[in-house]
Amino acid sequence: MAVSQALTVWLNIASTPIQAVAQAIIVLTPGNVAETLIGIVGRNDKPLLVTGVTIAVLLLGALAAVLCRRGRRAGNAVVLAVTALGAAAVVTSQGAVAVDLLPVVAGGLVWYGVQGYLVGYLERRATARPATPVVPPEDGTTRRGFLLRAGTIALAGAVVGLGSTFLGRGRAAVEASRKMLRLPATGGLVPKGAQVDVPGMPTWQTPDDTFYRIDTALVVPSIDPQQWRLRIHGMVDHPIELSYHDLLQRQVTQAWVTICCVSNPVGGPLIGNAWWSGVRVADLLKEAGVHPGADAVRQTSQDGWTCGTPIQALTDGRNAMLAVAMNGQPLPFEHGFPVRMIVPGLYGYVSATKWVTDLEVTTFDKFAAYWTVRGWSATGPVKTESRVDVPRSGASVTAGAVRVGGSAWAQHTGIAKVEYRLDGQPWQTAELGTVPDADTWVQWAGTVQAAPGDHTVTVRATDRSGYTQTAVQHGVVPDGATGWDSVSFTAG
Repeated sequence: MAVSQALTVWLNIASTPIQAVAQAIIVLTPGNVAETLIGIVGRNDKPLLVTGVTIAVLLLGALAAVLCRRGRRAGNAVVLAVTALGAAAVVTSQGAVAVDLLPVVAGGLVWYGVQGYLVGYLERRATARPATPVVPPEDGTTRRGFLLRAGTIALAGAVVGLGSTFLGRGRAAVEASRKMLRLPATGGLVPKGAQVDVPGMPTWQTPDDTFYRIDTALVVPSIDPQQWRLRIHGMVDHPIELSYHDLLQRQVTQAWVTICCVSNPVGGPLIGNAWWSGVRVADLLKEAGVHPGADAVRQTSQDGWTCGTPIQALTDGRNAMLAVAMNGQPLPFEHGFPVRMIVPGLYGYVSATKWVTDLEVTTFDKFAAYWTVRGWSATGPVKTESRVDVPRSGASVTAGAVRVGGSAWAQHTGIAKVEYRLDGQPWQTAELGTVPDADTWVQWAGTVQAAPGDHTVTVRATDRSGYTQTAVQHGVVPDGATGWDSVSFTAG
């Protein structure tokens, strides 16, 4: 594994064989199973998956060693099977080329060689007569010598494996390019009054380092902006191919937009609000000339992930954009550098493609996207939702007048009213923060009179269409959760 890791880094290959196998598992996992597992382990899903694959390979190594004591053929079969599995995962990954096989082949050969060395040592030990002192062979293969060599190999492997993590030339070069970029983007000023006056409330603008991240990439792509290209093709009169420089020469649009994940449970954290800068998709589609009858755009990312976006949501006047900057700076790697899609009013699984490289104008009946084949809805409009942010669940507060607050959202529709109540009492209308338009969330605030003891505060929102959140609790599959968010706390 250390050898394959080192070769992966030095050859600037996107992922190690271990990561390729883990990525294949992600692709093959049914949507309902994936959602259940993510609900259990949260953001630890990818590290745990890679760790699990690594442990499995180590256990198979132990199995191969045990089998070798009974005969080389059985042990070598395990090595061959694991190497073949790794090779299959590599060659079926997005954008794989022949050189990507080198790390897995080299790792398999090293495994085979070390295992053969071990078997040879054991056979020599087994054939030595018990009454005759064992004479160390000329190659120094005594037990002590073997353990010393094995320990040296293990230590060297650990150093190479860990050191190579920090010696990746590709990521470092792209990071240097990112830092040198001078984009036609500015940092947005938080509107006056957007942040409500409730101690402990999260900020209305979400910082980059706390912005939620949900994607299927085990290895975050490192794409050189000078090498990036975007194709716009399909049901269009004039296919377009853009370089990063070409994109930056277009008219830049900037806006506050809140995006959220369809996997966000009621009251959940998978939502964030940022100042995005980019180029309007509607202008590019108009230039390409969309054919009558087209109703979808199939988006594809550099790592092969796909989604389908209703073409109406890209052309109806909302600020759908190919974003190049987030909060006034080039996109972070984890959030799609160099270019990602932002579409107000749609869940991310049908719109917010990171590392986007391809837009195909088509119809929904001609393709199935990554999550729709796993049981999710095809269009994914954001549902009107709200949550309680203060007090935190299980908090202890001083009895009496208690300030409560939270957030509500109905992107591209807008929030008209938020109501809250304590312990099932009559609803009270909340104070609302100021927002620039309907594409962002809004903060709400209020005051409750809490006597000593345990209490529950509940919230619901009404959007500008007149719809009020339903109290019916429903899970996230297939098109987003529903229900009122409640938080319990203690006053004393």
